[in-house]
Amino acid sequence: MFDWVPDFLSPDRLWVLLALPLLAILYLVLLRLKKRVSLRFTNTGVLGRVVGGQRRWTRHVAVAMSLCSLVALGLAWAQPLGTELERRERATVVMVVDTSQSMQATDVDPNRLDAAKAEAQAFINDLPDSYNVALVSLSGAPAVRMPPSTDRGALGRALQALELEDGTAIGGAIDEALGAVALAPAGDDGEEPAPAMVVLLSDGTNTDGEDPAAAARRAAEQEVPIFTIAYGTENGYVDIDGNRESVAPDLETLQNIAEITDARAVTADSAESLRSAYEELESTFGYEEVHKPITAQYAFAALGFAIVAALGAVMMAARWPK
Repeated sequence: MFDWVPDFLSPDRLWVLLALPLLAILYLVLLRLKKRVSLRFTNTGVLGRVVGGQRRWTRHVAVAMSLCSLVALGLAWAQPLGTELERRERATVVMVVDTSQSMQATDVDPNRLDAAKAEAQAFINDLPDSYNVALVSLSGAPAVRMPPSTDRGALGRALQALELEDGTAIGGAIDEALGAVALAPAGDDGEEPAPAMVVLLSDGTNTDGEDPAAAARRAAEQEVPIFTIAYGTENGYVDIDGNRESVAPDLETLQNIAEITDARAVTADSAESLRSAYEELESTFGYEEVHKPITAQYAFAALGFAIVAALGAVMMAARWPK
């Protein structure tokens, strides 16, 4: 959607609008002079028959619409620019997938990890071919499993090869993701680096390494937003070494990471809701604001005002039968 408070390609041309208040003042002066002339006539009935059934409000509307048309034309001459959302042509997306032991929970069919792999693959397939996508595994020892690449086949194989590991070092995974961003291919000469973002899917509480918030602040310094997905249900559990442990998602930690990096946090408690979460996030970071000329919109507005003004002038000039 376009922004109705536009920038202008030629703002120096807006000086022409200074003439409009002068025209309005001139109109008011002429009205006053006309009233003085009218006072010379004592037979108002004769005057009414001479000027016909003209209504004063018609004249005012015609003048107001004429001034509005001139305003719109002046703005159009300054070449206004509107803001429109367009799909990004270039971007680097780093997928961080939790592979900790909690991902074996079966509260999501068939289990969290397999369901996460399937939906992550669908999400990656829907991204534009020009996007570079990287893969990082999140465990006690996070690692880049696939550097940024447009090779969706290789990325899919790396995703399917993920296996369960011990520990959850969210801060370390964020640092690995930032390292992957730095590996993204540079653009053509003169092009700015492609925008980068991280999608972090996790279902557990941080158990290893530094505070995730510290790593998130480093990401914020590099202007890399981290969109988080809290995956799994509150009732999820796993049996490890004969002990049953609750593995509910740590919503507070993931929300904090997203807020620090000026991104969004969503929750998903099933494969279907995970798919919706990916779609929601992609609609957020997959588009960018671009400036586009909207001169035609202002020109059409000027035409509309001019048509109304012309109709008012016709009504004033016509002698309607009574």
